Order: sequence, then C-alpha cells, then structure tokens
Amino acid sequence: MMISRFILAVGLAVVVIFGGTSTYMYLGSKQSKIAAPPQKPTAATPRAQATTLPGALYLTQSGAIYRLSAGRFMQMTPEAGWGEPSINPDGNSLLAVKFGSYWSDVYVLSLFGSPLRQVTSNQSRTGMSNPSLNHWSFYPRMSADEQVWMTYDGLKCDSCYDVSPAVYSMPLRGTIRQARAWTDGGYYSGGDQQPIPVLGGVIYTKYDYGSKYDANAENKLAGMMWWTNRPGAYGKELTSPGEDCRTPSLSPAGNELAMICTYGKQISYLTIASWNGSALGPRKTILTNQLVAQPTWAPDGSGIAYLAPAVPDGPFQLWWLPKAAYTAPPPSPPPTPTPGGPHNGPLPTPPPPPPIPPVKPIQLTTNNGFDATSPMAWLG
Repeated sequence: MMISRFILAVGLAVVVIFGGTSTYMYLGSKQSKIAAPPQKPTAATPRAQATTLPGALYLTQSGAIYRLSAGRFMQMTPEAGWGEPSINPDGNSLLAVKFGSYWSDVYVLSLFGSPLRQVTSNQSRTGMSNPSLNHWSFYPRMSADEQVWMTYDGLKCDSCYDVSPAVYSMPLRGTIRQARAWTDGGYYSGGDQQPIPVLGGVIYTKYDYGSKYDANAENKLAGMMWWTNRPGAYGKELTSPGEDCRTPSLSPAGNELAMICTYGKQISYLTIASWNGSALGPRKTILTNQLVAQPTWAPDGSGIAYLAPAVPDGPFQLWWLPKAAYTAPPPSPPPTPTPGGPHNGPLPTPPPPPPIPPVKPIQLTTNNGFDATSPMAWLG
C-alpha cells in the first residue's frame, strides 16, 4: 500500500513505535519485490535525453553515497552503511552518517567521499553485549559557526531502550559531551527529526500525537514543521497536525520551505510555503500524483530534485522539477496606444494569450533504487 511505502520513506517516524532505533536499518533496507533488482547508479547513468542538473548532487543507495555531476554518477563511499549527506557551509566537505550494528556516527567527508574526521563516537565500550548503551546520530547539518546539528538520542537513560530523539548541536571540533539539547523529543512518539539550522534558530520535524496540539485532531502520530530559537524553549508550531508535514528543505535564498504533507491520507504531496524567519506562509501544493520523498532545492534556484517511484510499488528514482512548474509566469503588459492613433475611446481588448502547457517533472533515472529515508545534498 502507498501509505506503508511513505512510512518507510520517513523511516524514523515509526522507528520509536517499534521500540528501538536499530529498526531504522531494517526500514531503510526495505524495497518492493520487483522482477529485476535495481542497478547501481554507476551502471545505469541518466538517460541521454534527460536534463543535466547543475552542480553535484549527492544521494544514497544500498549504504553507499553517490555523486551525480554532468549527467554521470560516481560512487563516493563503499556500501558500508553510509548515508544522509549534507554540504558544509564552506562548500569543501560533507557531513554524513555511518551506521553500525546498533549505533550510528557523524563523519566529515571530502567531496569525493574520503573520511576526514569522525565527529561522534556513539558505540559504547560494551558494544554488542549491551546495545542500550550505544547512541544514534541522524541527519547532520553544519551551520556557518561550525556547530553540527543533528537528531540524537542522548536523552535516553542508560541500560534502557526507550528512545527520545531530539535536536542537538555540538561544536564540530568538540565532543558529544559538549552537545546540548535544543528540544525534548517526547516519549515513544517519533521525536524531533531532520533539523535545518536557520538564522536565529532551527527548523525541524516534530512527530507527535496530533490531539496534544489540536483538540479536533485525530489521536495518531503526525509530522509537524516546528521552529525554536533557543535551547530548551517550547518552540513554535509551523504546520498543524492535520497537515502531517515532514522532511523540510530550505531554498537557497532562505525564503521558501519545501516539505512533504500527507493530510493524514495515503498521499505524499510536495508542498511549498514562504518563510519569513519565524512563520510559514500559505501552502502551495505542487505535486499530488507521486509518492514524493526528500525534496531538495537546486543551489541556483532553478528547480527541485526529489525521489519517487516511477511505477506503483517500484523503487525510488530521481526526478527533477523545473522552477517553471511551481512559479507563476509574469503578467502580460497592458497594450500601448498606437502612436498617432485615436486616444478618446477605450483601448481594444487584446486577444487572450495562448495557454501555457503545464511543466511536468522529468524522470532522471529508470532502474535505480535510492534510499528515500536519506536526504540528498546539492553542491553548486
């Protein structure tokens, strides 16, 4: 069913329900049963007629990070549990996550996948003998002041398995002991995920029961865009539980937010809203006929890349949505009077402009199977 595929695409929203963050690895590895297994991106480059994307796009398949540049894929890491890349502000390196058996850590990588520094050390000394002492880091992002932002389960107690993922920040060159919790992830609700540091605070997805925030909402888990401007603050709800929005992506200009909203149904709408630094504007639904995951803005603002199956129950492919698909064309200028002509009567009504054909998404890959739980990263 489509809803089960979407739940897999957001991964961590259901991880905690099943009682352990290690379930994330199982969910992320789930794929539909199809006749032929997906090819590695390096074995099946984008079709020749497809649009060549600007810059370099980083995305994940089967525990390896790939780089798409000039229409060609290059494998950056081995298939060893790598994923969730993000571009660092200096443009010269990446943050990425490496998953262990019962833990995950944040690394700094070169633009070509070489590990430069391990930021966290979440495996306990007991290792496999007592996994509850391990920790998990997800969705790392670096801000301009070299703070690493991430989802981290540091609020859980030792020797127990209850997980409360929350948003943390820590110095890039510090240790996890210097990390501070910005949010309280709640208790077995899915927690606070995918932080996006912005001027004056952080945007993230909060998973919680809708009835806690809206008496008219259903008492089931929902995703909400949330914003907070200081550690420990309650924060501010940006979208309602009924919208069920998640996976935020901030535009290069910093004035728009792309996200996925389900409205509690078996859908996956690509939605855009303006962002003024503390609140979202009216929602604009862009795509309603695909199971969209991980929208990512092009660095030059020319469009949005995202992941979605090409056929029902198929693996996730890479798609490109040009800017013209979600930006209204400028209005036609009014007619100007003819020089020397009559000026007393009303101007003639100009003929209506020809209809503009809708701009459709472009499918860039045909037989890959990208990880829909892993954000993509785009270098200009």
